[in-house]
Amino acid sequence: MDKEILIQYCEMKEEIKDLRRRIRELDKFLANLPVVADVVKGTRKDGTLGPIKITGIPNPEYNRKAGARERYRRLLEVKEAELLELTFQAEEYIESIEKAELRIMFRLYYIDGFTWVQVALRMNDMFPKRRIKYTEDNCWRRNQRFFENVGSCREET
Repeated sequence: MDKEILIQYCEMKEEIKDLRRRIRELDKFLANLPVVADVVKGTRKDGTLGPIKITGIPNPEYNRKAGARERYRRLLEVKEAELLELTFQAEEYIESIEKAELRIMFRLYYIDGFTWVQVALRMNDMFPKRRIKYTEDNCWRRNQRFFENVGSCREET
């Protein structure tokens, strides 16, 4: 396992957010269906000839949007199951890291989705007595160094 698991996990979370957004948009559309109207010439109920106003919901568009929503929901279920499996793999990978400090940083960044600025702030809250404060840059650099060192160790074996 390597950084790819963590990247794949983050990408999968974003994909699920996108699917949920699409489902919300379709739900909103289907809840407020557009009503179409047309005027035709014909015989009214009272037997007179003249214009008749016809209103209704466009069935083909409704069916297409309802079908798309159901496909997105099924896809979302599959993606959520995949995300759960990726979560376990990402957690296992993070747990395999020796330094607790790095494990915390990686959980905050990769699992919780914090930015490096938020990671630095959270780390400073967790370790207030640390002589050198965490910054966005040094958290990011620790991440980079870790993966550079892991990559060089793999090439040697």
